[in-house]
Amino acid sequence: MRHVWAGLAENPGLPREGVERLLALESPDLSTELAGRTDLTDRQVLALAERDAVAAGSLAASGRLTADRVDPERQPVAALALLRAGLGPVEWAHALCERPELRARLASCPVLPPAVSRRLAAEPDLAVVIELAEATTDPAIAALLAAHPSEYVRQALGFNESAPAAVLADLIGNRPPLDSCEVCERHPVPWVHPPDCPDPDCTLHPGAACDGSHGFARETILQAALGHPAAAAADALTHLAAASPFLRAQLAARTDLPASAYATLAADPQIWVREPLASNPAIGEPLIRQLADDPSEEVRRSVAQHPRVPLDVLDRVCTTVRLGPLPVPRIAAATPAELDALAGSANRELRRLTALRRDLPDPVRDRLADDPDPRVAAAIAPHPGLDERQLRAMRQRHGRTVGAGIAANPDAPTALLAELVHGEHNVATLRALATHPAADGPTLTACLRDPRARRRAAVHPALPLARLRSLLADPDPSTAQGAAANPSLPPADLLRLLPPPRG
Repeated sequence: MRHVWAGLAENPGLPREGVERLLALESPDLSTELAGRTDLTDRQVLALAERDAVAAGSLAASGRLTADRVDPERQPVAALALLRAGLGPVEWAHALCERPELRARLASCPVLPPAVSRRLAAEPDLAVVIELAEATTDPAIAALLAAHPSEYVRQALGFNESAPAAVLADLIGNRPPLDSCEVCERHPVPWVHPPDCPDPDCTLHPGAACDGSHGFARETILQAALGHPAAAAADALTHLAAASPFLRAQLAARTDLPASAYATLAADPQIWVREPLASNPAIGEPLIRQLADDPSEEVRRSVAQHPRVPLDVLDRVCTTVRLGPLPVPRIAAATPAELDALAGSANRELRRLTALRRDLPDPVRDRLADDPDPRVAAAIAPHPGLDERQLRAMRQRHGRTVGAGIAANPDAPTALLAELVHGEHNVATLRALATHPAADGPTLTACLRDPRARRRAAVHPALPLARLRSLLADPDPSTAQGAAANPSLPPADLLRLLPPPRG
């Protein structure tokens, strides 16, 4: 019954008595689901915040848990949630640091008193120090952690968005040098992790190795630091000829390198270096055109995602690769005049990409709605502003190909939605219909034939009550939970489904 009770906890129509009965449950704990409710009393908010850290974070983020009602000594979990959200006094950290079970989460707070940060940095529990390295915004603490003997702490610091340039320079330059690594602490060197490692409890990375220079550990630190936007370009460029393609790929994504470096990377033999380079907004048109002819489909697909790819290059590239269901950045930024030209292109894939925009000028939208190509029509079908006549004409012209698109159109009328389940259709149409606000009871009932559509229809307020009640016993837990969360369930049904009162 947990999934049903979880749905009830999310149901806005659940009477106050029901909230209390769910709150009283010890197993299963429904704190996370209950925390999303908007009708909680102050007492319930505090009870949930102290019971569950995730619920506490949600309540703090929504503003329902406030510092004036929390005592960090009596309610440490709630206090920690406020501190992590930046909504509690930083002085609370002193009291919370006295609780070992909370130190790792405390270390993830971006702002802490220096004395607390220094204490956490000296923790023997590496998980605590790693959390601190990932989150700290204190330059002095970051500099201290850059000299930590663990490669994992240094790597975490390299991913820290607040790491200063000087600290990143030390990480890139291996200052101070690593004295050891996890590999040589476990095995005599030289040692390479065998691909068929016989130890079932081994936690080392498949590529881990050490010859005494700790090169593998150094590479993990560099992968984090080289891609950091605050790392100086001059420091990053010292690894332009790195043996590891993963390090060169980090450089390929940077936007502050000289043109000569990008030219070198464009000639790299590894696809996963050229791929991030191809969409890098810092490269110029000559390299874009060069990479558009790359033998790798992945690289050409990345070219199509470049925000300034020339339209003639995009025209050529999009016929050689499969692109996704979202407009590419260049078309998303196209001017009205460019959109008009794109809608009239002889390239049907270019027209399809244009049709994926949802803010097209009306004349462009209407032109694409009349497009003879079914993939273009399917892409434009969900566009707001299309009237019933246009949607019916598209359906008559293209049949089931445009069914899902019409079902996703916010302006599609109820009668047309109902017709989509009577003719030839696919499951994508049913899944779109199941969430449409204008879908009526018979249409939603037809959607129950598909398991994924049934999950979505279970929460639709227009689903007939008899069908809704039957879904409460559905073998799929997510469907049953959705049905229990449906606001159309009468209060009597909600109370009947609740666990019995305690005592």
